[in-house]
Amino acid sequence: MQPIAVSNPPRRILVRGVNWLGDAVMTTPAMMRLRERFPGTHITLLTPENLEGLWLHHAAVDEIITLKAGEGPLSTGRRLRAGDFDLALVFPNSPRSAIEAWLARIPRRIGYARPWRNWFLTGPIPTRPGHTRMRKRSVNEIRRLAAGDTHEPATSPGRVPADATMTSSDQGSHQIHEYLHLAAALGANPEPVPPRLFITPDELEAARNKFGIAGITNPVFGLNPGAEFGPAKRWPVERFIAAAQEIHKRTHCVWLILGGKGDAEVAGRIESDFRPRASGLKNLAGRTSLRELCALLKICRVMLTNDTGPMHAAAALGTPVVAAFGSTDPRLTGPGLPGDSRHRLLESDAPCSPCFLRKCPIDFRCMNGIGVGRVVEAVLEILHP
Repeated sequence: MQPIAVSNPPRRILVRGVNWLGDAVMTTPAMMRLRERFPGTHITLLTPENLEGLWLHHAAVDEIITLKAGEGPLSTGRRLRAGDFDLALVFPNSPRSAIEAWLARIPRRIGYARPWRNWFLTGPIPTRPGHTRMRKRSVNEIRRLAAGDTHEPATSPGRVPADATMTSSDQGSHQIHEYLHLAAALGANPEPVPPRLFITPDELEAARNKFGIAGITNPVFGLNPGAEFGPAKRWPVERFIAAAQEIHKRTHCVWLILGGKGDAEVAGRIESDFRPRASGLKNLAGRTSLRELCALLKICRVMLTNDTGPMHAAAALGTPVVAAFGSTDPRLTGPGLPGDSRHRLLESDAPCSPCFLRKCPIDFRCMNGIGVGRVVEAVLEILHP
């Protein structure tokens, strides 16, 4: 791709951020490359209000503007005009995100070319070579594959075992390259760097004190049993309990159950069924701010999780993860830099996986095929390589 000509470094860049925690973490390599390309430029990030804390103290961002819940694009555009931006980089593919930059009267607006929004961009970027679409399987296709007909249509991403060695082609499929490609349109280096988030020593100390971790000498592990996308991404809760109990038995660890308010029910079930509860587990799901969650993720020596936002945050904070993948594909949305050997990404051999559906229409064989023993050994392997 020929970079868009930038005769003079822009004074002020607006980056329209994405709307989900995991996706936001996957934009951090592009943000760091953008900062590298324009070290003296003021970079402002427009991000949903609930993700503001993710970007505090991040070296790639000078200023954060939040999208208010329920705010329309007209109001957003009017607010942005005061920023006097001369260039906008739009990460989401939605019409709304391009309209916001247009309404803000930003003279140069860069983003992926998509129907219904190209008119609002001055620099629509064609789809990236190597882009792999997350194609949802139909129920009929899933049933056919489950019955033994494993013929894959040409448009299917297929399945590459996560514990196999990724080829350069596999690694190039990852979502972080989508955002890097947009930054490269402005002349930034397209080579990936690891996603990174930043937590201060004071925040770590405050989290240890607030949540009763300061005096713990046993290893602290994270447990994230939820996933906002839907039940198809969730390893069965009874297996989380069994694995956590066995790992506690072998390591004498303290588990921190983490997640958002939507994970309170499953976290409560784990807390209720886990033994020995008093000494081996703290249920903090839904009880932390985003910054506190990030501090706790950094404190943990390992994170046992589904494919979800905190998985990406943990990896970006330097914490190794063990993650179960079923309906999604780690080639596309695995934690950290593709191929990072610190992490263990576990899959079954279900022929219908990945389906990219929210709910399994058959027997959930992709997640049921990941056994407790395999998860336990993966966590122990990280602790004792």
